[in-house]
Amino acid sequence: MHSAAECQKALCFFCIMNHPDPLVRRSQASHFFQQMPLTGDKDHVLVLSSLRNIAIAQPDDPEFPSLGIFTSMTRLIQKGIHHKQWLLKDQNIYIPYYAAHIIGTYATSNPQSAAKAAESGAIPALLELLRGKISWVEQRAAAGALCHLASHDVVFRATMSETEDIVELAMEIASSCLGTVYRQFLATEERNRLKYHCELLTRGLGGVETENKKAEEWGVQLQEWCLYLLTCFAGKGSGRFLDRICELEFLTELCGMRGGIESCKDSPGGLGLIRELCNSEIGRDRISNRREVLENLCDVARSSDYWHETAIECLVLLLKDPGTRNRVIGFSAAAMAQLVELRRTGETITRALLQDYHRIKYGEMRLGSAEAEKALEETWELKVERKKKEKVMNTEELKQRELMAGLLKREGNESFWRGEVEKAVSEYSKALEVCPLKLRRERIVLYSNRAQCCLVMKEAELAIGDATRAMCLSGGSRPHRKSLWRRAQAFDMKGLGRESLMDGLRFVEVRRRKDVEIPCFAARLVQKQMHATWPFAAAVKSEVAAGKCKKVECLDHSRRSEE
Repeated sequence: MHSAAECQKALCFFCIMNHPDPLVRRSQASHFFQQMPLTGDKDHVLVLSSLRNIAIAQPDDPEFPSLGIFTSMTRLIQKGIHHKQWLLKDQNIYIPYYAAHIIGTYATSNPQSAAKAAESGAIPALLELLRGKISWVEQRAAAGALCHLASHDVVFRATMSETEDIVELAMEIASSCLGTVYRQFLATEERNRLKYHCELLTRGLGGVETENKKAEEWGVQLQEWCLYLLTCFAGKGSGRFLDRICELEFLTELCGMRGGIESCKDSPGGLGLIRELCNSEIGRDRISNRREVLENLCDVARSSDYWHETAIECLVLLLKDPGTRNRVIGFSAAAMAQLVELRRTGETITRALLQDYHRIKYGEMRLGSAEAEKALEETWELKVERKKKEKVMNTEELKQRELMAGLLKREGNESFWRGEVEKAVSEYSKALEVCPLKLRRERIVLYSNRAQCCLVMKEAELAIGDATRAMCLSGGSRPHRKSLWRRAQAFDMKGLGRESLMDGLRFVEVRRRKDVEIPCFAARLVQKQMHATWPFAAAVKSEVAAGKCKKVECLDHSRRSEE
């Protein structure tokens, strides 16, 4: 406990905060903030740590922002950047990190405080940190602060003069930060790591494993915040930097910026930026010309990814735009046709797919892809023709079709167990043609069984399609377990580790919900894909290829211990 009676300082923050008179306390606090960058008190770090805790506890409190805290923090950041001798003295190395964190925290949800931060010159100072003038740890703090500032319209307008710098930096860091964190921290032996990095990461609690885990988390956050900055500028800005963001090489990189498993519920990663770009004509035009992006959107849309609906939204926007529809539909029609029976978005997908189908049906238009035309034809038959036919069928006719479907299913099962897999596929297909649409449970089983046949025949894409149709019919709240597992296997067979992992985790979650033991084969798949989709896996491969890292395993020990 700080004692004012024992304190010998002429200007002490803790004594000021304990003063009983609010007017005196405010006056002295304002003076303290003015003097703080001018003095060399070794207790500044303790003060900043306390200010950070106060900001986290009361981010909307306007008192300190009104007393000049932003100007004080901005000057401290500038002092740390330009006066290295001061930065390396005592514990001053911590000051720029804390100062950036305080600015960002007070700017989180209060537009007036954010505006004061911009007026104080915080943005240029934060940009210097973002350029890596100190280290990646300060970069992360600066990126977070800039995200909070840019989220407010009043501040966004104030940053327009800095827009090009911010966009360039955010793109560069989003592409390279995981490699930087890997090289400068994760790949560094414990004894060679910067002490202040370790202490900021762990707060003095935990050893190497905690450091590694938090460094991974912070590296992913740095990438996510840079992507969020780009999303802000893509949504509010003009074509002059949309052109830059939409560079084809960067668009392809965005597909791999998916973050870590722990953060993926809260952040869409690169997919969020792609979604924002799809709101603009420039963005839709560039995305429609990048096959890798379209294929990635189709894969995510059919997976258990938390953001699969965002991928669907992107594809629907591209299909609705007359300028991009013809380029996109050839790649996406087959995948989107598998999603038309989704309960929430199925009708939207159907309308997007069939909006000009009459021209294709009557020969006025060709897509240039037989597979896409077949997918549209099947969608028309399923969602329009069959609905009409079954609506006028009497109960006896529907019952006969149900019995026929059941008979064909049994024959398909027998053929499968005899090893006649292709014959089983044919019988399941015939059963699906006659099975009434309202018999969702029966159709789920038929699609799932056919997916298993496709797995046996090593037809991964067909297995994904049938398992996806079964999953759409079963619904998201109670997914069909066998279909989940089969699709996870099919994604694995196709080399799509992230999608396989998300389906595998969903499968495990459903089993746990029913208090059913998790099978060893599911645990093995999840473990395999966790390693394959580790956000820093690409950085490890790069280091190995460059001969700077002898074994990939040397940095993966913390992840193994967690698993």
